[in-house]
Amino acid sequence: MVTLKPGGGYYCKGKVCENPANAGLSSSEIGEAYKKTAAYRILEAHNTLPKTEKGALLSLKFDALASHDITYVGIIQTAKAIGLQKFPVPYVLTNCHNSLCAVGGTINEDDHMYGLSAAKKYGAVYVPAHQAVIHTFMREMYAGGGKMILGSDSHTRYGALGTMAIGEGGPELVKQIIGNTYDIMYPDVVGVHLTGAPLKGVGPQDVAIALVKATFASGYVKNKVLEFFGDGIENLSVEYRNGIDVMTTETTCLSSVWATDNAVLEYLTKHGRAEDYCEIRPEEGAYYDAVVEIDLSKVEPMIALPFHPSNAVTVRELLKDPYGILGKCEEEGRELLKNPAFTLTDKITADGRIKVDQAIIAGCAGGTYDNIYEAAQILKDKSIGDTLSMSVYCGSQPIYIDLVRKGVIADITESGAIVKTSFCGPCFGAGDVPANNGLSIRHTTRNFPSREGSKPSDKQVASVALMDARSIAATAANGGYLTSALEVDYDNTVPAFQFDNKIYQNRVYRGYKNPNTETELVYGPNITNWPEQIALSDSIIMNVVSVITDPVTTTDELIPSGETSSYRSNPLRLAEFTLSRKDPSYVSRAKTAAAAEAARKQGNAPEEYRFAAKVANLEQDYITGSAIFAMKPGDGSAREQAASCQRVLGGIANLAKEYATKRYRSNLINWGMVPFLYDFSVPLQTDDLIAVKSVFVALESGETEGIIIRNGKKVAAITLKVDPLTSEERAIIKAGCLINYQRKK
Repeated sequence: MVTLKPGGGYYCKGKVCENPANAGLSSSEIGEAYKKTAAYRILEAHNTLPKTEKGALLSLKFDALASHDITYVGIIQTAKAIGLQKFPVPYVLTNCHNSLCAVGGTINEDDHMYGLSAAKKYGAVYVPAHQAVIHTFMREMYAGGGKMILGSDSHTRYGALGTMAIGEGGPELVKQIIGNTYDIMYPDVVGVHLTGAPLKGVGPQDVAIALVKATFASGYVKNKVLEFFGDGIENLSVEYRNGIDVMTTETTCLSSVWATDNAVLEYLTKHGRAEDYCEIRPEEGAYYDAVVEIDLSKVEPMIALPFHPSNAVTVRELLKDPYGILGKCEEEGRELLKNPAFTLTDKITADGRIKVDQAIIAGCAGGTYDNIYEAAQILKDKSIGDTLSMSVYCGSQPIYIDLVRKGVIADITESGAIVKTSFCGPCFGAGDVPANNGLSIRHTTRNFPSREGSKPSDKQVASVALMDARSIAATAANGGYLTSALEVDYDNTVPAFQFDNKIYQNRVYRGYKNPNTETELVYGPNITNWPEQIALSDSIIMNVVSVITDPVTTTDELIPSGETSSYRSNPLRLAEFTLSRKDPSYVSRAKTAAAAEAARKQGNAPEEYRFAAKVANLEQDYITGSAIFAMKPGDGSAREQAASCQRVLGGIANLAKEYATKRYRSNLINWGMVPFLYDFSVPLQTDDLIAVKSVFVALESGETEGIIIRNGKKVAAITLKVDPLTSEERAIIKAGCLINYQRKK
């Protein structure tokens, strides 16, 4: 299905060859062949610096920004603290995460009222609750050939329309809002060569899961740009391409872009934006740093088992060996969750089948017109039975309206499934939370532990497996017994989608270029300002308040999703949930460390801190704070709160063997926390103190020394490293956070 080809290759007549001469390159052209990629041309068009080349720093400005209702309040509050006057580019504020307004009193709808008032005051686009999920709306109304879009959601991906889109933490959007740039080193570009055509019953989630399985664990495409090309593209509808593209986030790539064609032109024309079409494709001889080959005709229905999209097998393999495969996953889950009672094999029936409890098709990945239409064809004249629950969420109201007019919603409803409004909740645990020990199959983006709403620390655990809408529908039509869509005979002809913009015309507020500065921001009682943060000192003492040795730590584990979403506009209240499901004692330890810093400021530093300062020969102006160690933190969501919650509790650094994503590391930097790298050569324990005399040396040169103090004794001197930082990133960390840095500027 998916083949990885390290070592690079050259684009040659729609394929890849290893010999540059076969691609028509002379010896003098080989060194510049990377400039022939589509990714290069888009990056060059958005780079504000003179050079766009390998090894060079890029300072990018984006064409549009996008946020949803658990990120935009914090972003606007940050920009306002710096001096926001108006939004310089289209900024789309959608309301698709906290749209239920079912918990927490008034606070979710208060955020929406704040968002609308901010859109009017500063000139933004405001999409009311239930109208569209963030990425569906951006595809329908803003993405286009050659554009770059930055979103405060990790699944900001519009590559199938020729847009390079990137998901980042809120502070990176703030930089764009105040006129700064997005700074990265020129990324590697990986060619993704698509051939063949998918089998009937194989959907975009199947292709995506196969790609994630092949690339995630090795970091094959980490922080790189994926560039899709090949004759296989023409065999995919645009929505099919979108469904694959949005899941590239789970490979940990930086961004993606696809070759465009007449199908993309038709899509944009249908959405009233023919002028946004641009032919995007590599030039002959374009050089790729690595290559991924995907034969679409060999992709089978896939299932990503708990607790990661890369933990995948084919449905065929799972049904052939359910005890072996689920047993292994069960064993790994017990270790991950620290819960010996966790079980999956109990879902295997006496006749060897697998019975699921819930089915969901939703969001930016699952809620497309094509996915829902084909799922409905499979469900037509069938019953999902009285034990399975099933919900279907359309990605936007225009999709819903067209499916209503075609009778598709009636077919789904008659089967027993429930059709709901546009909402991202099932993806992050704020809707359709399964029962304890339940098994839910979902066409959504993630299945991390606790993301679907369970609370492992309270022994409440549900399992989510990712599948494509077609096999989900086949399973539902088979009474909840896991079934591959290849086993179902159905009509997979999908009539053309008819886009009706009237609902957006009637409900969406379009304020870009029309700010009304007299508008007063509407604050609810839960919306608070960011607490003040102190500047970094060259000498620090870190109290290691949590040590996490799991192979990967997700942002959902750093700050849980779901029920915490209502508090994203209240930094201190939200911080109480930090690491609550991974290390419930973290908050109290962090507060103890913060109290020690408060005592130090009063001249009453605790004895162990005074000892650490003496051993490390620290200057009098040292500061103290908390830090966490994790092997590989930051996989998953772009949410800045994974870092900011640590910061408002007194965090001054993270220590890690490596960082899972650029976006999490960026969040640490923008919140004034040092992203130390530590090889764990001397294992750390909670409440260890690490004294560092020369932090600024590490920020400049990439390395410094720390001394571990444990139980009042020196344990060891260790080496702490920092991957290269830009001059602005160094300045932000020294200032204590982006807000401090910009105010100083």
